[in-house]
Amino acid sequence: MFCFSVVCFICLMGVFSLIACIRLEMITNFFTFAPYYYGMKKALLYFVLGTILSFLINYFFYSADNIGLDMYYAVAFGFAWGIAYYLDTPNFTLPQKLTLSFVAMGLLVLIGTLLFNLESAIPSILKFSTVFVAYYLIASFRSSKSLRD
Repeated sequence: MFCFSVVCFICLMGVFSLIACIRLEMITNFFTFAPYYYGMKKALLYFVLGTILSFLINYFFYSADNIGLDMYYAVAFGFAWGIAYYLDTPNFTLPQKLTLSFVAMGLLVLIGTLLFNLESAIPSILKFSTVFVAYYLIASFRSSKSLRD
């Protein structure tokens, strides 16, 4: 029992030292990645607000037969706004934006299929792609071609 405790203690110390090293590395590289951090923070805000707004609209104005499915669609809607905002930067090329959006849609289908079924997961891709296209359509009317400014 004592040997097991010592091994657990050594493993925990290793994990804590690894976390400390990672945090130190993050602090030293903070100024390098600061624009990504602030973009991610605002993208998370878009995700949360989009999710809440979509859920409230679906809940109060449409039938709320399955609250879980409504929440899943709301998360897909918010996820689309957050990803679109996060990718709306010149740091990502168009092929990277397309690839990341397809990966996000694939994740939505996979999660939706695991939670519900494939027929219920497909509308989440439609919501995601509609919001994604709407975001960039609205951005195209601005002179900067971005909604970040």
